[in-house]
Amino acid sequence: MKLKEILIGLEGLKCKGSLEKEVSLLTSDSREVKEGAMFVAIKGFDTNGHSYIASAIEKGAKVIMVEDINPLKEIALPEDVTIIVAPDTRKALAISSCNYYHNPSRKFKLIGITGTKGKTTTAFMTKAILEKEGKKVGLIGTIATYIGNKKLEDSDRTTPESVKLQKIFAQMVEEGCEAVVMEVSSQSLKLHRVDGCDFDIAIFTNFSEDHISPKEHPDMEDYFNSKLKLFEMAKIGFVNSDDLHSSKVPKLFPDKEILTYGIDNYCNLLAKDITITNSYVDFKVKLGERNERVKTGIPGRFSVYNSLAAISVALKLGCSAESIKEALLEVRVPGRSELVNNKLELPIMIDYAHSPESLENILNAVKSYTRGRVISVFGCGGDRDTSKRPIMGEISGRIADFTIITSDNPRTEDPEKIVRQIEEGIKKTKGKYICIVDRIEAITEAIKMANKRDIIVLAGKGHEPYQEINGTKYPFDERIIVNEIISKMK
Repeated sequence: MKLKEILIGLEGLKCKGSLEKEVSLLTSDSREVKEGAMFVAIKGFDTNGHSYIASAIEKGAKVIMVEDINPLKEIALPEDVTIIVAPDTRKALAISSCNYYHNPSRKFKLIGITGTKGKTTTAFMTKAILEKEGKKVGLIGTIATYIGNKKLEDSDRTTPESVKLQKIFAQMVEEGCEAVVMEVSSQSLKLHRVDGCDFDIAIFTNFSEDHISPKEHPDMEDYFNSKLKLFEMAKIGFVNSDDLHSSKVPKLFPDKEILTYGIDNYCNLLAKDITITNSYVDFKVKLGERNERVKTGIPGRFSVYNSLAAISVALKLGCSAESIKEALLEVRVPGRSELVNNKLELPIMIDYAHSPESLENILNAVKSYTRGRVISVFGCGGDRDTSKRPIMGEISGRIADFTIITSDNPRTEDPEKIVRQIEEGIKKTKGKYICIVDRIEAITEAIKMANKRDIIVLAGKGHEPYQEINGTKYPFDERIIVNEIISKMK
């Protein structure tokens, strides 16, 4: 594609060199550069792409886009290299990527889901209903990227970088996807990864404290405002009327069609007569002209909200009541209230809960239907918001019958230190607990102390098949680990 076509829609550019060049590859990763590539220098948190301009040119880049011209003064620039200066290269990369891949998001229905919790489950539910209706659906999110039942790859972040995202979209168009369901993180909105995407529908599941750190959001206001950007981009939206923050969205966008769903407050789609057990939840909801009873095999009150969000999208896209009911009954989500089959037949649940509110929600949910003890096993991730650690310790100590504080993904932090910070919170309660830093040993201890009336909640890692320690991701799939532990027991 010619460079001038890639730059369509970008403002405030300064250019030196030909815009008629053919660009063979668009990338912000200097390691990917090949002959004829366009390299976009991004200022990241840990590395600055402007430091790799010389390397990109050496590998054959013929177009360099920067926002800081100072590094160019130290480089002998070949005459055949076009230089573009953009006010913000993150924004420019996103729009350029849309152009480079021929704006693929305009060629299917794009459903964006944001919120602190529930994005993944809502995305899987929405995909399941649309597929039951006979549509080919793509999914991009925290767990993996899918086209139909085919997994393209596991995810290393909720929402990919803009150039990768548009490449995935283009593949989804090529393979005939009629709809794409995407989890849209606040970070991706703040860092312009989804700029230029043509969102048909936006969902805001809920909002609570999370992702407050030097590398994420400085405060809750920034976190909330970042999420609101999705509604600026979408044609219509659906929000949770029972959530204090998301319920504000319709008034913030008075010129847009934004509808509501909920349980307790006035809304457009209301769930009634709710039944929750240890293996399912069901409720009544109006589907078309009739009140229907909907059942899903993911227990907990939060499953009602996630179901309502998915149903809202499905009804808007013309799905039948039968497709909605059948899909929700069958859907399962990896690492979200996921019960692990094991030969001891112990109730062992894996859940991704890694924030104070999500931990509180899952523990309260299982507490409400468990006849025996709730045994909570959790830790907190390193290099993330430290303030939530004692809060989560206090929550587990207050709700669970027994807590084992352990390691999660310590990343570059000392796991022992993280555990002690969590312990500060649990000491404020009367909850029984022990600290076992090694997560496998912690899970082993939980299994040894449990019986069939109890439930073990392994919180924090969910679908993740790894544990990240000092920059290395070690294999750590808790489904496998649970069964390996049990197989070694006499």
